[in-house]
Amino acid sequence: QVQLVESGGELVQAGDSLKLSCVASGRTLSSYGMAWFRQAPGKERTFVGASSFSGTKTYYTDSVKGRFTISRDNDKNTVYLQMTSLKPEDTAVYYCAAKYVGLPSKVEDGAEYDYWGQGTQVTVSS
Repeated sequence: QVQLVESGGELVQAGDSLKLSCVASGRTLSSYGMAWFRQAPGKERTFVGASSFSGTKTYYTDSVKGRFTISRDNDKNTVYLQMTSLKPEDTAVYYCAAKYVGLPSKVEDGAEYDYWGQGTQVTVSS
């Protein structure tokens, strides 16, 4: 069993940067592929990005490519989402998710992940 806790979300202005953290407990993250999803008000949860368990492979949805970066520190059991050039449309609750023994073939499919955090709110004002 893995417990995931996100933090770092806050109200920022367009163009600002923000770094989210996802701390895992219960199991070491080194065996898990990790992903970030987000859910905007009134919308479905969508894929943001993912990292292989080693961190050597990352994947991003087109709308965040070049702006968001996923990194991980397996020694600290923590995954990060560095967000830059934030836009109002990035406003959402951000969730981290874990998949045991690597990422699913469809990294964007939330149903493939085994564990989820409770989410952290990111609000970007214009």
